[in-house]
Amino acid sequence: MNIDIKIDECEDYEKIEVLIKCPQIDDRILRLIEHLKKNEILITGKRNGQAYSLLTKDLYYIESVDNKTFLYQQKEVYESDLKLYEIERIVDGTSFIRISKNLIVNTSHIESVRALFNGRFEATLMNHEKVIINRHYVKGFKSKYLT
Repeated sequence: MNIDIKIDECEDYEKIEVLIKCPQIDDRILRLIEHLKKNEILITGKRNGQAYSLLTKDLYYIESVDNKTFLYQQKEVYESDLKLYEIERIVDGTSFIRISKNLIVNTSHIESVRALFNGRFEATLMNHEKVIINRHYVKGFKSKYLT
């Protein structure tokens, strides 16, 4: 069965609405719905005394340093009141995966990966930053990213 995609763009619309017309809901439709839902998760981040609602799909990685949690976009950095494990629960089932004790990466923003010594990997993100995948997290990372 082919999928026809129609887009109706208008500045008057206040939100995005997706309507799926199908003869019956199947696994493909359910996966599509899950994929759409994954892109709607919001996390509050603070920068320069102001709070911002951030879409998780725009985050490159999330890092914990000295009991503070930071949210990294392509160029901006925000601080979160949430702990890393709390954010990990929020993004569970999405393209995020823990790659070290203090870092969760969004695999959809990874440009390339290369093996290092001692069983570690290095991921280069689309903004050219590099993050290290600790050897204890490599197996989970491979199963999520390299399959």
